Amino acid sequence: MGNLRQIAMVCGFAALAGCGGDTLEQFGGPTMGSTYSIQYVRSSTAPTPKELQRQVEKILGDVDRQLSTYRSDSDIERFNNLPANSCQPMPAPVLQLVRTGEQLSQASAGAFDLTVEPLLNLWGFGPQARQLKVPDAATLAEVRQRVGHQHLRIDGEQLCKDAAVEVDFNSIAAGYAVDRIAELLSGLGIHHYLAEATGELKAAGHKPDGSPWRVALEEPRDDQQVAEKIIRVDGFGVSTSGDYRNYFQQGGRRYSHTLDARTGAPITHQLASVTVLHPSALMADGLSTLLLILGPEQGWDYAEQHQIAAFFVQREGDVFVTRSNQAFEQMTAVKP
Repeated sequence: MGNLRQIAMVCGFAALAGCGGDTLEQFGGPTMGSTYSIQYVRSSTAPTPKELQRQVEKILGDVDRQLSTYRSDSDIERFNNLPANSCQPMPAPVLQLVRTGEQLSQASAGAFDLTVEPLLNLWGFGPQARQLKVPDAATLAEVRQRVGHQHLRIDGEQLCKDAAVEVDFNSIAAGYAVDRIAELLSGLGIHHYLAEATGELKAAGHKPDGSPWRVALEEPRDDQQVAEKIIRVDGFGVSTSGDYRNYFQQGGRRYSHTLDARTGAPITHQLASVTVLHPSALMADGLSTLLLILGPEQGWDYAEQHQIAAFFVQREGDVFVTRSNQAFEQMTAVKP
């Protein structure tokens, strides 16, 4: 699916695993322009690792075929290429994610929007981008006419549009894929696992030695990888959105790939990354983007009002300042 996003997260499998015994299985490979990795404690009823990998990769292949904006034959790209006032039958997962996108758009007063692909291309960050540059005002105004979730409509099993909008699922597709994989594992009687795809992850249970799954949240730097915080994960998804690896500079200003649909431009505040914990990896994925767009004050207030477990990293000069809310601390606390 191309580079969904650069995620401020290191799944420290080798360094943090501490996996004793011979019941830990693991496999992984390429997916969506990045990679995926699965670790699990094999149960007596589970299929062989090779068969399980086949089933996981089928899920990832379905997600790519339905949701990718980097392949012209995907379901969503065929829809994107249609003119205004068109409809197209869509698989149920596509319609599910459109509804999720509508929910997040309404929750953020339009800041989060799945139809920003024309803007991503214009600023140089999208699949059809030509160069990284600040667009002129007239072109930006024209492209903004083709952005807005209100132009989408679901009619039965069809997705319709009344303007030439283009849908980009990159802010939620990987989280959705991780949820699908977690459901597969649980359905096969595998209740101790860590499933990760392109940096989005979900974990449940514990490792063979009884210790918890641990994940390192990375400091939002573009020059090296440094662990900012290590958290234990059990029964929830983890997603980090950041502005620090995919950006350009022009005229002494920094322009991130994270766009605010309300302005049609990249975010300009000093919030460098947001990590969200949520029972659903899909919602963690979408909410981390939503909070990053809203910024350090509005995003924090939104997380507090809606009891979203969040960890904020903000730039202050040459240093990073972190803060986490009570919901985040409660979800990562060591259980007695």
